[in-house]
Amino acid sequence: MNDSTCIGFLKWALPRLQMRWQGFRKVRRTVCKRLRRRMIELELPTTESYRAFLEANPAEWSILDKLCRVTISRFYRDVSVFDFLDQEVLPQLAKRVIDTGETLRCWSAGCASGEEPYTLELIFKHRLDPKFPQLRREILATDTDPHLLERAQKACYPTGCLKNLPGELMTSFVKRGGQCCLEQALRYEVTFSQQDIRTELPRGPFHLILCRNLVLTYFSTALQQRVLAGIIERLAPQGVLVFGKGEALPENVGGVVPLEESLNVFLKPGR
Repeated sequence: MNDSTCIGFLKWALPRLQMRWQGFRKVRRTVCKRLRRRMIELELPTTESYRAFLEANPAEWSILDKLCRVTISRFYRDVSVFDFLDQEVLPQLAKRVIDTGETLRCWSAGCASGEEPYTLELIFKHRLDPKFPQLRREILATDTDPHLLERAQKACYPTGCLKNLPGELMTSFVKRGGQCCLEQALRYEVTFSQQDIRTELPRGPFHLILCRNLVLTYFSTALQQRVLAGIIERLAPQGVLVFGKGEALPENVGGVVPLEESLNVFLKPGR
């Protein structure tokens, strides 16, 4: 199966999974390698024979769906975004919830191996806790892949995953067996839950939702609109919603306004 053959197969299959080919252009080689291995396992020589197998075996679609999941993550990914959260968004949210007596609730959707929600926790510990010692917080992290969630709970990472972290945030890791492991106390501050955002959303409201490089990258437009409606519904008034820097909201999605448009950070108006 060469590249063009694989592309043709993905353009046929992805819409049936409510996903969009455009989101897979840069990562298609990873997906194509997985497809080749699966076809060899099934002893299917061509994409045409795999298509026929899919049509005859509906359960195979769920396996193909898993093969199409691509994870690219690291700590403090998109430095300018986390700098903005650190310096502007989180202090304002902290002040607001302290005034109202609430707990600051954050949700990392599609958390993969935990780099994103743990980045939030590191910012809280090193930057916000000294300024707001009375602040209460909850960080929920969800993903559909149980293997990634297992890795997240172990919280040990290759050194390269931490290269964007500011120096003082690095002090919460210890070297162990060639990896950098997050100190145990901080692991307990993040709650991980297995959920498929296409079919299940956690109970809100949340003051901060990170939904980056997932819904707006890989899902079809119709699925994007449906999932986004549920996400925005769970965002508290004056809550903040963050998408990936290269992503774009589909048309006819309301309920949020740009807070920092260049970073794809949005605000839900209200009191």
